[in-house]
Amino acid sequence: MKKTNEERLRTAKVKKPGFAYAFLGAVLTPIMKRKYGVHIHDDVGMKKVKEQHIFISNHTSRIDYFFNAFTPLPNKYNFIVGYNEFYRKQFVMISKLLHLIPKKNFVADTLSIKKATRIIKEGGNIAIFPERMSSISGANQPVAIGTGKFLKHFNLPVYYSKIEGGYLTTPKYALNERPGRVDVTYGKLFTPEDLKSLTPEEIEDKINETLYHDAYAWNKIHGYRYKVGDNVAEGLETLLYKCPKCGGEFTMTAKGNEIRCTRCGNGARINDKYDMIPFDDTCVIPETQTEWFNGERAIVREEIKNPDFSFSDEVELGVLPENHLVKGAATSEKVGKGKLTIDRSGLTYDGDKNGEPYKFHIDSLNLPTYGMCTDTSRFYTFLDGNFVEFYPKTPSVIKFLLATEEIHRLNGGKWQDFKFER
Repeated sequence: MKKTNEERLRTAKVKKPGFAYAFLGAVLTPIMKRKYGVHIHDDVGMKKVKEQHIFISNHTSRIDYFFNAFTPLPNKYNFIVGYNEFYRKQFVMISKLLHLIPKKNFVADTLSIKKATRIIKEGGNIAIFPERMSSISGANQPVAIGTGKFLKHFNLPVYYSKIEGGYLTTPKYALNERPGRVDVTYGKLFTPEDLKSLTPEEIEDKINETLYHDAYAWNKIHGYRYKVGDNVAEGLETLLYKCPKCGGEFTMTAKGNEIRCTRCGNGARINDKYDMIPFDDTCVIPETQTEWFNGERAIVREEIKNPDFSFSDEVELGVLPENHLVKGAATSEKVGKGKLTIDRSGLTYDGDKNGEPYKFHIDSLNLPTYGMCTDTSRFYTFLDGNFVEFYPKTPSVIKFLLATEEIHRLNGGKWQDFKFER
């Protein structure tokens, strides 16, 4: 009998990367550097590192692998990648060539640990993006729960790359690429002795502080120009959903190079440096997109202090197929419709699945955040180990994200915010 996709991933034998990895690196590195304006800063000499190690990086965009994976050659890495990506037809070939390791993000996953352990026992190097998902707002999220334990468990030297400008090349709210400038800095973060002496929490704190990057604030300093075309703002209303002037929610619209509130007219034009230039002196526009996003978070943080807080939207429900792969830009197959609600207890779906009534609830302590496979039009989590994706009727993805994260933290969840001042 033919194996299901899950059985295929579970039983696949992962190996250290070989010729294909080195060949792709040799071919793609000069092309990518030229195309995206990548500048490398490597004081540690990654190419000359001989000791077995784990490589970590901040996660700024969908194409970070192009920015940081190949510069350290001849060092090669088994990257740990989102489990759901292995269900996408366009991804399967590259995952086999590069011997990528699947990981169910934001939940405990013994499969990825077993596969990583096998590689390390064979003398290979592992690479991870400890945030587990590319940047949503232009700045980092705290690293995922368990990162410190993972590094302590293997007790290998930890090297890192810090990518700056990658988000502006492919922002989360849009699918098009906008070449300009990307800086990649390499360094060494931990020795085995460091890992032995530090607690998992201390390890995570140091990673958070070392890798933190706000792309919009960074470019306010440097003023690099990006090839944004005529549609730099399109999709931005899914990220910046609340008007900072009138407080309207889901009243923002973005088209061409403008973002505008349909209720009060507040808005700005965005240039090729991502500056937001207010229409006039009456407009209320934050200094950067990240500040706007952080302002939305602050409002939600206050809202969820109300014990009766509840937010709902109509959604379509997506799952991963058992015996075939999804094609093109698809990230799941839609199998139902229903009402999705986030409140102080957690997340509840009430609707149907495959034509039958279907309802589930995930406790807030088990739900720190969500993943977003492509852009800010949909989001996913795992239910009893199974991938579930939601497609909201209104542009409410970020509202769900912020409410979920802040409720998790308010209720004493393990995934707390940064401790340092940004």
